[in-house]
Amino acid sequence: MTTTIEMNSLAAKKIREALAQENNPELKCRVYVDHVHGDHAHYGLAFDTQKPEDEVVTVQDMELLVGPDNKDFLNGLSIKYLLYPSEGFKITNPSKNNHGDH
Repeated sequence: MTTTIEMNSLAAKKIREALAQENNPELKCRVYVDHVHGDHAHYGLAFDTQKPEDEVVTVQDMELLVGPDNKDFLNGLSIKYLLYPSEGFKITNPSKNNHGDH
């Protein structure tokens, strides 16, 4: 199964800016499940190097790393950077009925 992820352009811009500050061309943005409870998950982003078991998903001309764990919660993920009501990343999975701040 190929993982699908969508991302708004502002999220892509913020991730590219942060990656550029790391000054390490080997780093990519990893999307992961922080923890699962009930029928939904909490998500996170981190910079990491690619591992053999990773799937690379291209979104907004950027490569995201997706590990093998909890892939069912990562497929259909939506990554947005919002300026309102508070500035920051909002990661949800509408395909899993997860529309809250997770």
